[in-house]
Amino acid sequence: MRGRTWLGAALVLGAQLRALWLAAAVEVHTAKEVVAVNGTNQRLKCTFSSSSPVSQQLSVSWNFQPEDLSSHEPVFYYLKEPYKPPSGRFKERVTWDGNIERNDVSIIIWNLQPSDNGTFTCQVTNWPDVYGTIGEVRLRVVQKVNFSEIHFLAVAIGSASVLMIIVVIAVIICRQHRRRARDKRLEVADT
Repeated sequence: MRGRTWLGAALVLGAQLRALWLAAAVEVHTAKEVVAVNGTNQRLKCTFSSSSPVSQQLSVSWNFQPEDLSSHEPVFYYLKEPYKPPSGRFKERVTWDGNIERNDVSIIIWNLQPSDNGTFTCQVTNWPDVYGTIGEVRLRVVQKVNFSEIHFLAVAIGSASVLMIIVVIAVIICRQHRRRARDKRLEVADT
């Protein structure tokens, strides 16, 4: 019976430690997918939450996995200050756009190319929260923006609004013109 008590206590303690570990982990939040036009710049947003205050040892690493599943490539690193990659496809094409005080560790990729299609990962460690989720953003670089139904609807509503404004202005001008003509006739009739 005594062995079962120890086993039960160990299971309870293990569950509590796991719950504490999950509560102390860094959580990273990103968009799941981003679509951008070839040749443009795109901000890859990454935010985090931590059970600990932001420390001087906070580090951020961005990596890239191409669609062809070749090896991961470093994109960007932050530890007390931003560090651009010294080589690789993102050299001179990535800048820091985050704000650590606002838990924002975003970057901007410049002059996007079709070869940039793939998955970007954002990992944050904030001592003592060194474990946690890794944010992933799938980037799709397209040649031109396709009009979706929402875009078509927005253009239709905008056009209809402009047409209504033109009709209202035309009605107002016609009424003023008729009123002036009527006033002239009454003035001529009085004389």
